[in-house]
Amino acid sequence: MKILQLIQKPQLRGAEMFACQLSNHLLAMGHDVTVVCLLDGNAQLPFKGKLVNLKRPLSKRFFDVGGWKQLADYIKQNKPDIIQANAGDTLKFVVLSKLFFQWKTPIVYRNANKVSDFITSRPKLIFNKFLVKQLEHIISVSELCRLDFIKTYNVPSEKTTMVPIGIEAVAVNKTLSADILPYFTSGKVIVNVASLVPEKNHEALLRIATEVVKEYSDIKVLILGDGKLRESLQQKIMAMGLDNHVALLGYRADVLSILSNANVFTLPSRIEGLPGVILEAFYCEVPVVAYNVGGISEVVKNDETGWLVDKDDEQRFIVSVKDALLNSDKTSKIRKNAHQFVTREFMNDSIAKKFAAAYTKVLNSKSAV
Repeated sequence: MKILQLIQKPQLRGAEMFACQLSNHLLAMGHDVTVVCLLDGNAQLPFKGKLVNLKRPLSKRFFDVGGWKQLADYIKQNKPDIIQANAGDTLKFVVLSKLFFQWKTPIVYRNANKVSDFITSRPKLIFNKFLVKQLEHIISVSELCRLDFIKTYNVPSEKTTMVPIGIEAVAVNKTLSADILPYFTSGKVIVNVASLVPEKNHEALLRIATEVVKEYSDIKVLILGDGKLRESLQQKIMAMGLDNHVALLGYRADVLSILSNANVFTLPSRIEGLPGVILEAFYCEVPVVAYNVGGISEVVKNDETGWLVDKDDEQRFIVSVKDALLNSDKTSKIRKNAHQFVTREFMNDSIAKKFAAAYTKVLNSKSAV
């Protein structure tokens, strides 16, 4: 198959990272895969094949006829068999390109979220329904997200498939870089990996950190990721007296090295699909404490593979973090269970085969019409 993977831009965000990892495995299976970026970026993506950057201006993010034509020309020239849109911006871009310039390649959308959480108005619902109607198939990251997509957009079940995110089978290098090492020399370390946006709920993490610090006075909380809330979060860290305990480290290429040395991974998000970083924490045998949102409950089984906390129950989250930090027999058992679970069910080589099977199903249904 000739596959085009569409991503927002070169950045070390979950959607882009997984699209590139998936594409590498599809290449290894013998498929012809190209990754196309809409916007420019300076991150080095982990993709071994051809990367095309349309370099569209951010100012035209909402209406970009020139960009839609640029993509249409590329598609007409290169004739991919199937296109996968990864994340919401790419969905809008590729559908409007197809409608304006009348190319025929089927579009598959990878849905990585519980979409109903993002529908904040009726006009947005109507517009998104219109976009979704132009899709041939939707691949959702979890069963909860798949069912939510069907209900929200009134999509026939047969147009959907559940294929979870996966992770790479790699030897984790636990050696810390010189700028990170000092955080790990004085005490225990909590890690969070998430974009600095409202739905990731970092303000709650700061409140949780304030309480944990009362018992673990030398603890460090490392937040990996970046976004529009960085400045305000930094101000809150200073105002709450957490500047010696909480560090905003931005996007990092050495996430696994940092994660593998952590004592606990926390994710107090209010909106999620199925975060790949939870699976990476499992792989690194780091205990996970997370809110029960999106598809997280499909992997974090309370007291079995992690600590699953009801959404916004900060007191229970604090208790769970402290429980995980004890490094007791319970924590050791949970680490082992989680590692066995992720290596059995969520490795990218097998996940890629499921994506390829979904693409083949779409193409076969098209040829039968």
